[in-house]
Parts: sequence; C-alpha cells; structure tokens
Amino acid sequence: MKKTLTAIAAAAIAFAGFTGTASAEDEKFVLISHAPDSDSWWNTIKNAIKVAGDQMEVTVDYRNPPTGDLADMARIVEQAAATNPDGIIVTIADFNVLKGPIMDAVDRGIPVITINSGTVEQSAELGALMHVGQPEYDAGFGAGKRAAAAGAKSFVCVNHYITNPASVERCRGFADALGVELGSQMIDSGMDPSEVKNKVAAYLNTNKDVDAILTLGPNSAHPTLAAVRDAGLAGQIMFGTFDLSSEIAEAIKKGEINFAIDQQPYLQGYLPVVILTNYARYGVLPSGNINSGPGFITKDNIALVEKYAGEFR
Repeated sequence: MKKTLTAIAAAAIAFAGFTGTASAEDEKFVLISHAPDSDSWWNTIKNAIKVAGDQMEVTVDYRNPPTGDLADMARIVEQAAATNPDGIIVTIADFNVLKGPIMDAVDRGIPVITINSGTVEQSAELGALMHVGQPEYDAGFGAGKRAAAAGAKSFVCVNHYITNPASVERCRGFADALGVELGSQMIDSGMDPSEVKNKVAAYLNTNKDVDAILTLGPNSAHPTLAAVRDAGLAGQIMFGTFDLSSEIAEAIKKGEINFAIDQQPYLQGYLPVVILTNYARYGVLPSGNINSGPGFITKDNIALVEKYAGEFR
C-alpha cells in the first residue's frame, strides 16, 4: 500500500515538474480541521500541506476553530466555501454538525476531500471525492487484540475529545476486541493536562483490576503516562496509545508504552493537496478511498520513525 501511494505522489510531482512552472495555475485550497489551537498533533499535517503546496506550486490555507468548537468549525467551512477555492480538505468531526456546510460546498461545485475523522460512507454521502484516513473502529479493535493477546481483561480508555464520534469508535473497538461492553471504562478527560492526570489517577486508584490503558493521542497520553509513573505501574500495565510524539517514542523505548497506533497524518495532509491539484489541472483522480493507517509502532520499529515524530510521523 505504501509503495502504491508513494508511486502516485511521485508520479504527480514528476509530471508537474516536467510540464514546468507555466502549467501552474496557483490553485488555492483550504484544509479545515476540528482541532483546537492547543493540539500540537496537527503540526504534522500543517507541515504536510506546506510541503505539498511548495511542490505543487499552490496555496493551501489551514483553518480551525481555536477552541475546538464544532459549531465554529461549521462556520469556517461556510466561510471557506464562500471564497470559492479550488478545493476543500475537511475532517468529519461530527457528521450532523458539518453535513450542511460541506454539502453546500459540494453543491457550489467545489471539490472536497475528507480526511482524518469520519467514515468512507459518510464521505460518500457528503458528495466528497474520497476519504483519506484511518478506520477508527478497526484501529481500536486492532489495539484491543494486542491487549487481549497480552492477557488484558479490563481497561480504561482515556478520551480527551469525547465530542468527536471517531474517538468513541476507537474506545468501542478496543472494548469489543476484549469482549467487554464499553461503559464507564471510557473517561471524558478533557484536554487540560492536570485534569487528565488527576482523572486517570483517580480511576486507577478506584479500579485496581485495570490491566490495560488506551489513550487517544499525545494530549491524553502524556498526562496519563505521568499518572501511571506516579502509581508505580510504568512497564507493569499494558499501555497503548494513538499517535506519536517524542515523549511517546521515549516511553516505547523504555517499555512504558507498548505500542502507538500510527495513522500517518502526513499522508492525510499531503495526498489531498497533490490529488486536488492534479484534479484541478488535468481532471485525473485516483479511484477509491485511501487508508492512511493503522500501523503499529513498537520497540521493534521505533528507531525507523522516531526522528520524524511531529514533522513527518
């Protein structure tokens, strides 16, 4: 799969370079995410659209609701569509909230590619060209299978963005793989590091039988790791997380985190820009959706990816 995606991107770039700068139309695209300003995980996607924009000689604006408010995000989609860009790249953080604005953009004739959050079915219903992302339930299920193989029977899922349905699907997949019903094991932790740490510490103190932890990204992984260390459980409890950071990479090497689920956000930012540029210029479009993940990062392969954490991984 990776070889195929690399070939597609390389061919697109090579073709653009062969035709020369005279073919560039200085297309303008907008990527709209649901992430608040505080979420540093999105720096990789910001880097990806910069790289793609420079290579394809196009302009790509990144926009997001500063606090992560989805109603605000819906307004941003409306505002972006009103400028009639050559394409919109957008997350489906909440299908019901974003359905109207995204479909209005499609009705205007603006090509749309959905990324990251949401499903391929939702993307198709919205009229998007394709979806580039990770099947969230499947990723959570895969994580749960690893935990089950290690003997885990009970768990806590630390959800720092519970208003995003995709995050709940991650927890649900994990629970299903363990053969338990998702309920109070999912903590609505919020994003404040101190609050996350305190809630996790309280849960672990009350539920002594917990033998697995799943966090949904660096925002919840970092303070959860601190709570685990304070409880003397580092390296003693199965710990999996979504996404990567330098701190998560170090914890994997130390054996404190067993694995990180890599949805390859760089591809989620980079590929839509390349695809939309070629679609705008030549009318060519890959067939089908693109799964950017999941991949699992462990002690066995961390050396291959850690130096790119936060920039390309």
